[in-house]
Amino acid sequence: MTDPAFLSREYNNRALVPEHPRHFARWDEASRQARATVPCYLDQRYGNMPGETLDIFRAPRAGGPALVFIHGGYWRSLDKKDFSFLAPAWVDAGVSLVVVNYGLCPNITIEEIVRQMLRASRWLWRRVGDYGIDHERLYVSGHSAGGHLVAMLLAALWPVYARDLPAELYKGGLAISGIYDLRPLVAVDWLNGDLRLDEESALKLSPAFLPPATRAPLYTCAGGAESSEFLRQNALLGEEWKSVLAADLPMPDANHFTVLDGLCDTDSALHQGARRMMRLA
Repeated sequence: MTDPAFLSREYNNRALVPEHPRHFARWDEASRQARATVPCYLDQRYGNMPGETLDIFRAPRAGGPALVFIHGGYWRSLDKKDFSFLAPAWVDAGVSLVVVNYGLCPNITIEEIVRQMLRASRWLWRRVGDYGIDHERLYVSGHSAGGHLVAMLLAALWPVYARDLPAELYKGGLAISGIYDLRPLVAVDWLNGDLRLDEESALKLSPAFLPPATRAPLYTCAGGAESSEFLRQNALLGEEWKSVLAADLPMPDANHFTVLDGLCDTDSALHQGARRMMRLA
């Protein structure tokens, strides 16, 4: 078994990036500005449980695609409103951005969060036409814990979940700095007190060991300055899901937090890869 002290260091992104409060403050300011200036429908409810809401930032032209974004925070922190800053770049590109919330551990389990993402996806497929979005052009992205949830959604058997849903509900997925083998987290004491994983549940919830249920393309990305465990996790998903892997997008100088800035930086490999996924010119 890998040394628990090593795992504790490798998965502690806030300690590895001591300036992370500056990034959070910058995101918060830009998110407030986005909500004040970009046409949006806030706190749309996709279910009845606490946290089951989403924000839709609508592109000007009806009938376009949507990029769904699932936030990180180790399934136990942060909120959709912290990531509104992603909206302006995508709305300018003609893409509606949907930022999804979910309940947080330890109030609920990771397995229940996965179910919430299934409910949110079902709601979106059925309802986004009301917001001028083509439900046949849904794409999903996520960062950190959100990257894990992206992969879980691409492993979902949608017609089994609901008969009216297509097998390829999402036409592509972008998993950024995610965790796809949850078993190491069992040994991380400061984290697993909230996650409450054991070996059995960690394996069950590890998308690296589930088959993709779609032929939709998967794009992956991890910052070059991230810990060796996050780089290993990123490579693991690419290897296990190579049948659908379209590209691993390079962000060589980025850490676990600055990598996300690339999603709204139109010159970055991450943003350009997301555009390719959505087949934008």
